[in-house]
Amino acid sequence: MIGPGEQAPPVDGVELGGRPKLLWFYKVTCSTSQLAAPKAEMLAEAYPDAVVGVGEDPPEALEAFSEQFGMPRLRSVPDRQPFPASNAYDIESVPTMFLVDHDGKIDDVVQSWDREGYNRVSARLADLTGSTYVEISNEGDGLPAFKPG
Repeated sequence: MIGPGEQAPPVDGVELGGRPKLLWFYKVTCSTSQLAAPKAEMLAEAYPDAVVGVGEDPPEALEAFSEQFGMPRLRSVPDRQPFPASNAYDIESVPTMFLVDHDGKIDDVVQSWDREGYNRVSARLADLTGSTYVEISNEGDGLPAFKPG
C-alpha cells in the first residue's frame, strides 16, 4: 500500500493537488464500510468538498448505499472493475482512507474502522483546511474502537 510522503495516484472524477482531499475507499457489501459510513458522512459534513468516497461498485449501487446509510454530503465516484484507483493505491482492505495534502502527496492512511485513526485524520484535515476540528468518534457512540475491513 502506498504511504505518507508518496505521490497520490489519480482517481477518475477527483481533482488532487491544490487543496487537501480525503479519499474514503469502500465497498457497499463490506460490513466494516457499512459501520464506518456514518462517520465518513460526518467527515464530509465537517470538511465540505474535501472528502470523496471511492466506491468499488457501480454508480447505482453507490447511490443506493448513500441513501441507505444517510450520506447526502459524501460525494462518491465509482472505481469499476478492474479497479484502477484501488489497484494504484494498493488497497489491502476496505474501508481505507488516504489524506492527500495540497501538493498531492499522501499525508496519512487509515485502514479499516479505526476510531483513533478517523479522529487523527479529522484533526489533520482541520489543520490543512483551516477548519474547526470535529471529533468523529468516541467511546460513547456505541462503535468498537477498531473493526478490521
